[in-house]
Amino acid sequence: MSASAMAQNTPEGLWRNIDDKTGEAKAEIRIAPGAGGALYGRIEKALVQSAEPNCTACTDDRKNQPKLGLEIIRGAKKSDTDNVWEGGRILDPENGKEYTLRMTPLEGGRKLQVRGFIGPFFRTQVWVRVQ
Repeated sequence: MSASAMAQNTPEGLWRNIDDKTGEAKAEIRIAPGAGGALYGRIEKALVQSAEPNCTACTDDRKNQPKLGLEIIRGAKKSDTDNVWEGGRILDPENGKEYTLRMTPLEGGRKLQVRGFIGPFFRTQVWVRVQ
């Protein structure tokens, strides 16, 4: 398998997130490696205007930071056994909630299942790779 084909089957890259409630694309998020091989993701482009340009609902170091450029994914690492990245956190900048994260590439890396958990409850979105 070629290196470029292998790279496509990871969460690294630019993704268009699709809102799980409305079905509309809201933003483009760039996922890249950081310290210790963990993955991090930032909002690179807003596709829908937000009523509030800053993360006023955030409760950590991201409080009142601009949503554009905001790091919403922190610390996801590849599982030793499966083709999933987990153990990190994902932030919903609209409501300030932070979820435990699990990302799974789908369809050869053309899509990414992003699932956030709080206890037994979860939200799932399927993001589309931007070509």
